[in-house]
Amino acid sequence: MFVEVLKTIVYGIVEGITEWLPISSTGHLILLEEILPLNVSKEFFEFFMVVIQLGAILAVVTSFFGKLNPIGVRSKKKRKVILQTWVKILIACVPAGVLGILFDDWFDAHFYNPTVVAIALIAYGVLFILLEMFYLKNRDFRVMKQSQLTYQDAIIIGAFQCLALIPGTSRSGSTILGAMILGVSRPIAAEFSFFLSIPVMVGASLVKLVKFGFAFSAAEIALTIVGMVVAFLISMLAIRFIMNYVRRHDFKVFGYYRIALGLLVLLYFALA
Repeated sequence: MFVEVLKTIVYGIVEGITEWLPISSTGHLILLEEILPLNVSKEFFEFFMVVIQLGAILAVVTSFFGKLNPIGVRSKKKRKVILQTWVKILIACVPAGVLGILFDDWFDAHFYNPTVVAIALIAYGVLFILLEMFYLKNRDFRVMKQSQLTYQDAIIIGAFQCLALIPGTSRSGSTILGAMILGVSRPIAAEFSFFLSIPVMVGASLVKLVKFGFAFSAAEIALTIVGMVVAFLISMLAIRFIMNYVRRHDFKVFGYYRIALGLLVLLYFALA
């Protein structure tokens, strides 16, 4: 049990870091499963891989509580902006939410493997670099604060999020770059991507809860709690890092990382 707790801590660290960087948390967790598998049932592991994200989500709520909580806000203008932001978040959830509900099992069966992850890492890594070099470089962004983001922007960003249904793509990466293509500044794109993760991941966790229920042992539940707590603590640091990073840098470094990791994964499994 002690060894499994240590493994769970590693999973929580990986989830907390990669959930918010545009390098695919699901992809990294799939690869981690190959290298450091948990000694648990297949059903529990599938549940664990989704529910561990709730710890990361709590970090978003904590980090941006003032921008997301309309209760007790005295300024009518500020309260209106917060409520409008939530409407935009929910609108942006529709495309991926519908596809996820309809094809969740299909995507798991066909794309949940290291080869797909590696290809997605490389393909989107190249795309990140090309976009930064030839489209986003020195661009003037029209959206510099959340209130300037339109409902049309929200639904299009939600469409970009659908790309993340393929493991290895990165939900944060697809939504941030999608928003930037629309003219949203890096900090606001990152913020909105983080906000968007709240209903998306909570919804995904509820789907898994309905699917599997709570038919797990006390030890398995304990592992889940450990993973969530670690993911929360690491996510707090990762969110602070990425928000500072995007104010001064572009995403090319993450593109190079994705390509290197994807090639390493292909080589690893070719020689295995």
